Amino acid sequence: MALTVNDVERFEASRPRLEAIAYRLLGSASEAEDAVQETFLRWQAADLDHIEVPEAWLAKVLTNLCLNQLTSARARRETYVGQWLPEPLLAGDPMLGPADTAEQRESVSYAVLTLLERLSPTERAVYVLREAFAYPHREIAEILDLTEAASQQIFHRAKKHVADGRSRTEIDEAAARRIVEEFLAAATSGRTEPLVRLLTQDAVSIGDGGGKVPARAKAFEGALAVAKFMRGLFKPSRAKRVLAGGSPEVYATTANGDPAVVAVVEGRVVGVICLEVTAGGIAAFRNQVNPDKLERATRRWASADHGDPLLHAF
Repeated sequence: MALTVNDVERFEASRPRLEAIAYRLLGSASEAEDAVQETFLRWQAADLDHIEVPEAWLAKVLTNLCLNQLTSARARRETYVGQWLPEPLLAGDPMLGPADTAEQRESVSYAVLTLLERLSPTERAVYVLREAFAYPHREIAEILDLTEAASQQIFHRAKKHVADGRSRTEIDEAAARRIVEEFLAAATSGRTEPLVRLLTQDAVSIGDGGGKVPARAKAFEGALAVAKFMRGLFKPSRAKRVLAGGSPEVYATTANGDPAVVAVVEGRVVGVICLEVTAGGIAAFRNQVNPDKLERATRRWASADHGDPLLHAF
């Protein structure tokens, strides 16, 4: 069935919300875009005269496509090389979605997206729709073919799972930059002690290279081990320059609302380090270096002015 201009405009008005939902559900911007495009194809093929609430219909179709994707993604991740981390979104990316409340901002943080991997697909969908987009449980139940009571129970269970692993401190962009600057100063000092002082005792560092860029399969655990790794990471060497394709320019920004270090070589983002900050210090570094998961970050980087780099690494 051919769509009218009004039909296309109605879908496009919903696209930003659909992409934000899909990204939170899948942890991948590229997969979120694919899911939204498939939703459009379903919209194009539907009998629109019989769709009473288009926004609800679109949310239902998209969410169920994502649930199917999550089920297959779990199987793929069993054979994924090394640690799996979400695809980072840099400051200002529209796919980050609503950020009016603390709950909305937290729901897209790198730490929470990682924690959502612990949930079942249905738990994740209920949590995202309720926490990030304030869907009533009645609508969530209709989207997922549940009872309203079941939706409420699943949400409380999912929220507890996420809260048990979360201790993030919300900070503004100016504070995020100061934290990154302090971290980089310590990491490039050549000494371990300044780094240790910035970390919590149980700090961890996790890297995702996707088998394409070297990244340790097991996380570094404990302040001393993490500090030694970070000190070594920023120690110059020819091998690192060859691997990166040059000497990276290093910037401070935010990714998924958290302080982040971005390494750029000739306009290409080659690494994003997301810092999880708590009241006790930096609790985690999540390092994304898989080039497949940095393509959107590179496009986003090219569309904005970032000023001068803080340093040149390696």
